[in-house]
Amino acid sequence: MPDLVLALKVDVDTERGTRLGVPALARVFDELGIRASFFFSLGPDNTGRALRRVFRPGFLKKVKRTSVVSTYGVRTLLNGVLWPGPHIGARHGDLMRAVRDAGHDVGIHCYDHIRWQDGLHRMGLGEVRREFKRARDEFERIFGGSAGSAAAAGWQADARSLAVYDEADLVYASDARGACPFFPVVRGQRFRTLQIPSTLPTLDELMGRPDFPDEALAAHYFSLLHRNAVNVMTLHAEIEGMAKHAWFREFLTRAVSMRVQFVTLAEVARTVLAAPAAIPAHELVLAEIDGRSGVLAVQGNVIA
Repeated sequence: MPDLVLALKVDVDTERGTRLGVPALARVFDELGIRASFFFSLGPDNTGRALRRVFRPGFLKKVKRTSVVSTYGVRTLLNGVLWPGPHIGARHGDLMRAVRDAGHDVGIHCYDHIRWQDGLHRMGLGEVRREFKRARDEFERIFGGSAGSAAAAGWQADARSLAVYDEADLVYASDARGACPFFPVVRGQRFRTLQIPSTLPTLDELMGRPDFPDEALAAHYFSLLHRNAVNVMTLHAEIEGMAKHAWFREFLTRAVSMRVQFVTLAEVARTVLAAPAAIPAHELVLAEIDGRSGVLAVQGNVIA
């Protein structure tokens, strides 16, 4: 029976998550011999501006369920509102390089998380290009080379962002929720940057729900893993690296004992792209996901 394969995708949204959550995750990964894919927010942390989402359906329910204040901290929730948001790349470049030097895959999450997540679909192509270039430039300054991958803030992607990825010659992106790697198609236009979607629900989509008590979460996740497939689990440095770190450490320990094979998204991309003719094309659509407010990029129908 083939091993279960699991790729861990770490989204780093905030300065606090970078400073505290990333080192905590890196330590447990090192102890267990796991390599993961980290996607960094590289510019200002303007998390406080997310308060504008209060009118979005489902947002207040999620805030209550996930204990946002205790997870992110009061100061983080006021960044960009009562004081300028701290510049994450300027403060924590050494930490990011240490993650890369430990053998983990690194890529772009965004420049300004709130600007991308809440504003992408109102931007013109030029604005998207400029915003992504800010992230690319900061990535290159920190790491000394060009980024080969991206994972969009809030799973927000559209034809403009996909075009900008193609212009940047990315190897792969992980912007969507779905079932398998694919080439994205929007309104008949096919893009060449491989999408490796998150296949599993995120912890913050499940935690705090009466049907998913903490003691049942690990078993639920293991029940969702598929053999003969690449399972992709998106983590958040602020949650699995901080608020739910003890739970996550236990989950990983159990996974290792079950002989789950951990891979990076870069490894997945190399394997998949070795046979490009076998990669399906799917529509990339915006849709709702259970447990998350608003709409996000989702793998849609296969294109014949």
